[in-house]
Amino acid sequence: MKKILTASTIALSLLAASTTQAASTYSQTKYPVVLAHGMFGWDTMLGIEYWYQIPNDLRANGANVYTTQASGLESSEVRGEQLLTQVKEILAISGQSKVNLIGHSHGGHSVRYVAAMIPNSVASVTTMATPAKGAPMADLIVNGGTAGGIGATVIQAAGTMLNLLNGGSKLGLSVSANRSLASLSTAGSAAFNAKFPQAIPTTACGEGAYEVNGVKYFSFAGTSPKTNFLDPLDLAVGLVAKAFTNGEANDGFVGRCSAHVGKVVRDNYNMNHIDFMNHVFGLRGLTTDPKAIYREQLNRLKLAGM
Repeated sequence: MKKILTASTIALSLLAASTTQAASTYSQTKYPVVLAHGMFGWDTMLGIEYWYQIPNDLRANGANVYTTQASGLESSEVRGEQLLTQVKEILAISGQSKVNLIGHSHGGHSVRYVAAMIPNSVASVTTMATPAKGAPMADLIVNGGTAGGIGATVIQAAGTMLNLLNGGSKLGLSVSANRSLASLSTAGSAAFNAKFPQAIPTTACGEGAYEVNGVKYFSFAGTSPKTNFLDPLDLAVGLVAKAFTNGEANDGFVGRCSAHVGKVVRDNYNMNHIDFMNHVFGLRGLTTDPKAIYREQLNRLKLAGM
């Protein structure tokens, strides 16, 4: 499974890189960039990119970008191992000694896992809208008794269907809503952070260490669950945001403070959780262009020699 997984995703990334002409060197980092998707995620599904237009935009600005695919629903450790396998192959194929890792949502746990396992091979970790300290919706389902069980069953069914559509089932990728939700709960995230404490803030809403074991850590977050009434997913994101009963600013899925890892570049973008993927199909309100956030972060890494 691992060989098939890495071969397919990396081959597609290499093909994309070879057909995208760099128009500038603004985002040309020293080391390759590896993108790790979040919960329910995929690489390309039915011709639709998870990172909508983001990889090619970065390549057009000089970056060497690899996309990856892991289980859409699994524990942080399982997804981390799946990413680790692909990162090792990317290092071998690219001939580079390190990579820059970027993870969205649950993908933030994955990139942190890889950095903890092979710190000498990772230059930087950037988390985008990652619930480092857990997500209220996961708590609601995990601790929800019968109603929570029904919710988990629905999520499992959706994850299984997506696994068929995105090719994950052919790659042997497992699907477990229960393990995924447990990992994203407050308790599950605390357990993960106890194993992998690198760059996690020790205060409720502070910053973590900027550098650990030679790896630099950055994080970004949004605080607007609804950003465009024309976006069909904004309604769903707004409903999920109702799980936040303490008034914390959030992106619909992730609280502002929960998203803090390492250096907090910015945690109050007028963006929701899905906007960080540049979905749906680039629809957004009067907000920052998501592609620009990734471009600028790579420029930040470039200027830092990474």
